[in-house]
Amino acid sequence: MTSPAAKPALPHPLTAIEIAAIVAIVIIWGVNNAAAKVATETLPPLLMGALRFVVAAACLFPFVRPPFPNWKSLLVIVVLGGPIHYGLIYLAFWLAQDVSPVSVAAQLWIPFTALFAFLLLGERLSKAALGGMAVAFVGVAWMSLDPHAIQDWKAVLVAIAACAAWAMTTVIARRTTSIPPLKMQGLLACVALPTLAAGSALFETGQVQAMQQATPLVWACVIWAGFVSSVVATTLVFWLVQRREAGRVTPYLLATPVVSILIGWMLGDVLTAQILTGAGLTMGGVAVVALAERGLRAGAAKA
Repeated sequence: MTSPAAKPALPHPLTAIEIAAIVAIVIIWGVNNAAAKVATETLPPLLMGALRFVVAAACLFPFVRPPFPNWKSLLVIVVLGGPIHYGLIYLAFWLAQDVSPVSVAAQLWIPFTALFAFLLLGERLSKAALGGMAVAFVGVAWMSLDPHAIQDWKAVLVAIAACAAWAMTTVIARRTTSIPPLKMQGLLACVALPTLAAGSALFETGQVQAMQQATPLVWACVIWAGFVSSVVATTLVFWLVQRREAGRVTPYLLATPVVSILIGWMLGDVLTAQILTGAGLTMGGVAVVALAERGLRAGAAKA
């Protein structure tokens, strides 16, 4: 039963402004993947993550104020979804030669979310979702076994680990609905910033020299990640899911890797038939999982 305070999902088709928001998110996140690769060619990965959250924390800090309910779950969310996820994803782009394989592998967070929700929350997992998971992972494996893409196998594995961390964050966040989204993002930024900075100080070298050598394009990538991706795109996502069921929006966001692949191709990525086929299989499998999860939630809402 829907509570009186809850807003029902709008039954009519997506409006022009909602479609524009979805397109903006896809472009922002697609560009952000390429920006991560460009930035980590100059900046060490943990330093890049720390700099991203300097910008994000400056924008989101006003939303961080007491109270902090469910602090145990909140602590797991901000640590797992902050320094662990972002540290791993920037390490993946730093290890990679090309943007495309890591960008495609990064979509596995959706199947991981469905799997972890089944294991930890007891949510249903349909045969279609299981089939979609299998197709998605086969697609990543097939793409990674390409003679060129196999050089990025370490980066793909690290990206998959980052996906698992983000999926776990998402599942735990489902149980922590008392925290406003921007407040949670602000807390995540405030935890990620000092943690990634400390990690960079301990495990990386040449940070000052790297920042001195950074071009305006690199600094634009940092600002894009910290403000445009972390603040603007996230705000648009929250706005959409307040108007629509999350499952109504998620499938459209799977176009993100297409933008990243196109930008990667312009940056010199090698795109063979096997890489593109694997990417297509992965995104197709992820789409099946997203649509199956959407169907389950719609059925549960009617029950």
